[in-house]
Amino acid sequence: MAGNIITIIGGKGGVGKSQVAANLAFAYATEIKAKTLLLDFDQKACGDQNIITGLKSKKNLKELSEFSGALDPRSIQLFTADHKSGVSFIGMPTEPIAAGQINEEGLGKALKAMTNLYPVVIIDGGSELTPLTLKALEFSTLIFIVVSPDLLAVNQSKRMYTDLVTMLFPKDMIQILVNQAVNGHPVSPDVIGKQIGKPVFHAIPRDDANCIASLSRSIPAMVGGKGPFSAGVTDCVRKLIQKNVLKTLEKIAKPQDIGANAGAPKEGPSDDKKKDMWTDLKSRIHKSLVEEMDLKKQDENDPKAKIILREQTKKMVVELLGKEETKTILATREDMNKIVKEILDEALGLGPLEDMLADKSISEIMVVGPKKIYYEQKGKVRKSEVTFTNDRQVMNVIERIVAPIGRRIDEKTPYVDARLADGSRVHAIIPPCAIDGCVITIRKFPDKRLDYKDLVKFGSMTEGMADFLRISVEAHRNMVVSGGTGSGKTTLINMLGGFIQANERIITCEDSAELNFPQDHVVRLETRPPSLEGDGEIDIRCLVKQTLRMRPDRIVVGECRGGETLDMLQAMNTGHDGSMTTVHSNTPRDAISRLETLVQYSGVGLPQKAIKEMIASAVHMIIQQSRIDDGSRKVLYITEIGGMQGEVVTLQDIFTFKQEGMGKDGKIIGKFMASGFIPKFIEKLEAKGYKVPRGLFNNG
Repeated sequence: MAGNIITIIGGKGGVGKSQVAANLAFAYATEIKAKTLLLDFDQKACGDQNIITGLKSKKNLKELSEFSGALDPRSIQLFTADHKSGVSFIGMPTEPIAAGQINEEGLGKALKAMTNLYPVVIIDGGSELTPLTLKALEFSTLIFIVVSPDLLAVNQSKRMYTDLVTMLFPKDMIQILVNQAVNGHPVSPDVIGKQIGKPVFHAIPRDDANCIASLSRSIPAMVGGKGPFSAGVTDCVRKLIQKNVLKTLEKIAKPQDIGANAGAPKEGPSDDKKKDMWTDLKSRIHKSLVEEMDLKKQDENDPKAKIILREQTKKMVVELLGKEETKTILATREDMNKIVKEILDEALGLGPLEDMLADKSISEIMVVGPKKIYYEQKGKVRKSEVTFTNDRQVMNVIERIVAPIGRRIDEKTPYVDARLADGSRVHAIIPPCAIDGCVITIRKFPDKRLDYKDLVKFGSMTEGMADFLRISVEAHRNMVVSGGTGSGKTTLINMLGGFIQANERIITCEDSAELNFPQDHVVRLETRPPSLEGDGEIDIRCLVKQTLRMRPDRIVVGECRGGETLDMLQAMNTGHDGSMTTVHSNTPRDAISRLETLVQYSGVGLPQKAIKEMIASAVHMIIQQSRIDDGSRKVLYITEIGGMQGEVVTLQDIFTFKQEGMGKDGKIIGKFMASGFIPKFIEKLEAKGYKVPRGLFNNG
């Protein structure tokens, strides 16, 4: 007959969990008159059991986890230290580094074999649900959470109990054991039971004198002599034996047993049906959650309040799931963890987008209604398997994004530009304009601001091109960064901004603040949408006009897409050299045409030639950034504007990217080429005494 494993854990350090575990093993050996095994799984307090028991095993748990042979009564003796009372012991490595290198899977196989060698195995599981402790819990018949009459310990134990229930461990399998109980103490076993939400199984009296004396002699209290603590542990063991607790718990279906049968072809619903059942369950829980709790009652700027609300909500979700018939849908602990996280993310966060936002390798997220979520990873667009529950959840996410920054979205204004706390750019559009449901597009930005070294490393440009751009910025050249959607214009203008001298005053104007320059003296301006009454709107053109009264050394406009282009060109022409902006176009020549068109949006009615002359005079350089077929982003052209020749604005390429083919891995093969042309402003710089290496403009 297979034996049973009892794992002892504590919600907080200092509750006497290790001492309870050790003495429980000795009490069992005495009561059942058979050998018991004590294992130390506490990685944080490695070696404590050696002191409590006075035993040192021949080999430790790390060596056991790496043992490849079969465990039998003979081979197990290679590892254990044996006490005359009938307790065998295998300890944790005393070195923390070695303790952290234990192979959990290897120990799992050992635990399975040990139940055939010992009628009872007691495991000291520590005070945290580490992967090692969770492996012990998988094979356990009974879990004891040890708690002392201390409010902090009770609170931590309550959290641990909720976590275990969330992981799908049956509630009957988890029992509360009070240690250091004192008659008449305000935090009584009854109070502890009510706080945790689980009646106390047994209380062990406080017995400082005997416990301290036993520890000082490295002898378990059960062996050292009689006392209230020893009697309490013995009573606990007798209660377990007399009530046949372990035999009763053996019949409870463990999470892994359910999971093992979940893949059987004849059992359970199909994948599509299970997905629908999963969505329906989430909808029901979310509806009940809204009825039970006020989820909007939170301070967006208080991280502690957010943590408390999430813990409270998590407990409520677990309770609501406990009332549902979930065996068919939630087959494993992983399923339970997954659905609880999804419900919490939808109720309090950005739903299924949370994991994508946390994934550093994902650069863009695109939501099309509740059932279709796409993301860009390493230059390739993929469809996500996770979805929203319904349209209402997508709308909730949009409202959570726009509310903190004072924006709004409704049927009157069914679109919005916004940003997340990390600076990521968000665009949302809702019905009636979006036919298939709410649409969200999130452009993520890296945590670390990319500099020219990163772009050179990624192959977006060469070191020589970066050096030339640095010289151009320091020489106060007016620049237009041109490119298509997602080509990396914002990243490039951020890099160029990093070249500006620290003693200059920079003013940025954007629809949604994205630029992040390293200098200290930066003024950031952002547009404002109209109010509900339709007034109070502040657009980019208005901001550009304001900058002229703010003594700017440099003006940087996030993107020119309207009449502000005329004001930007006028600023470039009237003493604000070194200004920058971006436009949407595919080539430097297209960028000139685009600027001409945008100037006409201002409504001033300038003749075509006057507009061209203004552009030729104001803009010194166009940098063409593109996203090519393999998903990589490269600077295809760095072009100087040479003035007017008749009716045409003259352009001269300084650097270009020449595509030569495609590799087997789908990557574009090509190289950056210098045209050999030396820009006109270089000669002017040299006349002022600057030394510019001419080698920048030669290939090789």
